[in-house]
Amino acid sequence: MKMKLTAELFGTFWLVFGGCGSAVLAAGFPNLGIGFAGVALAFGLTVLTMAYAVGGISGGHFNPAVTLGIAAAGRMSWRDVLPYWAAQVIGGVAAAALLYVIASDAPGFEPGGFASNGYGDLSPGNYGLLSAALIEITLTAGFLIVILGSTHKLAPVGFGPLAIGLALTLIHLISIPVTNTSVNPARSTAVALFARTDALGQLWLFWAAPLVGGALGAIIWRFLIRRQDS
Repeated sequence: MKMKLTAELFGTFWLVFGGCGSAVLAAGFPNLGIGFAGVALAFGLTVLTMAYAVGGISGGHFNPAVTLGIAAAGRMSWRDVLPYWAAQVIGGVAAAALLYVIASDAPGFEPGGFASNGYGDLSPGNYGLLSAALIEITLTAGFLIVILGSTHKLAPVGFGPLAIGLALTLIHLISIPVTNTSVNPARSTAVALFARTDALGQLWLFWAAPLVGGALGAIIWRFLIRRQDS
């Protein structure tokens, strides 16, 4: 279990440092910024690379909503859910702290939203609570279906991380304008701690909606598998 938790901690560290780091350090660089598409790709690449690197140890969740969905799908013990969540949050916060130290060394650095998630005034496109909740639930559910399907015994062997990484890239391409894309409570918690906005006050949504979506995705997948096996 210790190795599994260490893998989840490091994998989530990589996701937050790589994904949020691309948003904080590279997206707004004058004339050369990577933009929404670059940030979306960065998040996908973090999951893809770490899923191949340590997925064989822990399953490569790096996300409390994924862990909940995996447990709801019957692929892990419920008693392991909270330890996984703790490792994921710790890894994310460590990455955000390191990123903050690096970013704050630049002249005139202002953390602002620090790649945090939000709705209303904290949404990149000023989308409201309803839009934010619906897109986070829908995309997290879809993410779980991709994860469960691409790692199923009937799926082509070895391609799961590629499908999962590309799915996360797609998710970000869709939803960055709405919520700055969470689908991951650990990622949202990590950067909210360092933001100079009301990101912490809105953090409840970025736990509730992804967890609901993760459970919903698992339920849909189990229905599909029952239909497949019947």
